Amino acid sequence: MPPRRTSTRRWRAFSPEEGLGLDVVSGGELAVAMAGEVPLDRVYFHGNNKTPAELEEAVAAGIGRVVVDSFHELDLLERICAEAGKSQDILVRVSPGIDPHTHAYTTTGIIDSKFGFSIQTGDAEKAVQQAIAAPHLNLRGLHFHLGSPIFELEPSSAPGGGFAIAYTRNDQPPAADDYAEAIVGTLTATCNELGMEPPALVVEPGRSIIGPAGVALYRIGAIKEIPGVRTYVSVDGGMGDNIRPALYQASYEVLSANRPTAEPDATVTIAGKYCESGDVLASDILLPSPVAGDVIAIPAAGAYCPSMASNYNLNPRPPIVLVNNGESRMIRRRESYADMMLCDL
Repeated sequence: MPPRRTSTRRWRAFSPEEGLGLDVVSGGELAVAMAGEVPLDRVYFHGNNKTPAELEEAVAAGIGRVVVDSFHELDLLERICAEAGKSQDILVRVSPGIDPHTHAYTTTGIIDSKFGFSIQTGDAEKAVQQAIAAPHLNLRGLHFHLGSPIFELEPSSAPGGGFAIAYTRNDQPPAADDYAEAIVGTLTATCNELGMEPPALVVEPGRSIIGPAGVALYRIGAIKEIPGVRTYVSVDGGMGDNIRPALYQASYEVLSANRPTAEPDATVTIAGKYCESGDVLASDILLPSPVAGDVIAIPAAGAYCPSMASNYNLNPRPPIVLVNNGESRMIRRRESYADMMLCDL
């Protein structure tokens, strides 16, 4: 059965006229896409270990593409489609064996990866052959992803990429035009050399769209100065709402939100409130001399802060406020303690 809608509210979260699609990596994300009335023919289902229930939900819902990631999934999806009397369009995810020179935890296209069928080992070719032979699967193409964020154009030329954004003022990601020239130019030239028609090309620029659109706000609480060592400025959030610095040392810019014109004159480390020494959002950054109650802003927080947030230490996840042309409205309320205990028996 497809995921049930849990609300009759119309989200209108998706604008088909923009020509955008969506990728999901779980049954929960598929349910949200359906609640938001995203055209399912524009939805791709990713993931290295989709469950039988998730694949059944996707097939029943009429999802546009399932990005198949393993031989196990090829067999499982074929059986599910046969039992449902349906056929399913798929992409085969290949691992091209290219090092994009980004953090090991965000590198996905090398041979030593949990994602995709390796080209070097011959598994990619075997997967394509199996997909073509499957009666209920329609192979529509290949999918590959090298990692994210990638600040070099060379990996995009050989092939693909993960669009980078500027998390700090020192970051200089390539422009969209440069990515396009590297990817499309290489694709066109290679097809010409091989004497084949260029295939349809789909890119996944999600981070570059939603990342810069979000700003995380924190309120300063305790301040701990260790003479000659470090000054810790603790805030009312941390790794529960932004795991990236603790997980793979992601760097962010930090600004004073309530004193934006004040001179940055203090070197501080922004610490989260969670019970982990690694719960640090930014180390040794400049801010106006902080005091309790100040509000700081961390830009470029839209892509992964909401989607990776957790209730670690049973802290409620923060609200989300949409701001446009001087007007604001809440689109997700702050969680309550009761919300976090809803599933307890």
